[in-house]
Amino acid sequence: MKTLGYYNGKIDELDKITVPMLDRASYFGDGVYDVTFSRNYKVYQLREHVERIFASAALLKIYPEITPNGLCELIEELVKKLDDGELWVYFQFSRGTDYRNHAFPENAKPNLWIMLRPAKIKDTYRELRVITREDTRALHCNIKSLNLLPSVMATQACVDAGVDECILHRGDIVTECAHSNVSILKNGSLITHPANELILAGTGRAHLMAACRHFDIPVVERPYTLEELKEADEIILTSASALCMRIVKVDGVSVGQKAPHTVKMLQDYLLADFISATEK
Repeated sequence: MKTLGYYNGKIDELDKITVPMLDRASYFGDGVYDVTFSRNYKVYQLREHVERIFASAALLKIYPEITPNGLCELIEELVKKLDDGELWVYFQFSRGTDYRNHAFPENAKPNLWIMLRPAKIKDTYRELRVITREDTRALHCNIKSLNLLPSVMATQACVDAGVDECILHRGDIVTECAHSNVSILKNGSLITHPANELILAGTGRAHLMAACRHFDIPVVERPYTLEELKEADEIILTSASALCMRIVKVDGVSVGQKAPHTVKMLQDYLLADFISATEK
């Protein structure tokens, strides 16, 4: 198979799989998701992503029938069915299937979606150009929910502007990007927004923080401003697909690029970790 779609036990190519119109994901976005990548049919940090989707589900009072171990085993089994072992690995739970009603359905069982298609992580060493926009999302950004319209609009603004990402801010405080985290290096320390309800604390962010600690780079979790962002020694973007990418322009103005050796050291370390974890 070149692609794979899974829905509650049904398996087929992605463009052939269908889901019920009454799945609450379809009209409320009532669910949670997670995503990672595989290489050589080995899913990178799968346990970490599975634990996060279960944590997000619990915050929405969605209780899947499958266990975390069961989901890991299922994904690992499905990945092996593909012709290519280098894959985008996406999975989500919706609350269930029932007639449209804002209240939780009483007896509906959560639905499990899995989508697999050929894809590679991004080039870690490619330099990025971004724009900034006011963060208009709700106060549940720590839940990796299906309600992504503000991120969709911000991403389209990037497409229209011909740039790579959109940095979001609430007033003067930087939060994260449309679909990634952003941190800064300043005076030898990594500064990143606290893991609270204003951001989704990504796995890439966690790996970057761990890498910094490995190299004895202090990590400071605190809010920082747009002015601090633009005056930082380096600006680093992280996500499941972007292990450690350097931002060099914000709103058309050159930024950072004052600690290239530190960035390269972190990039090399994180890329080596991905390659090592996904070797045959």
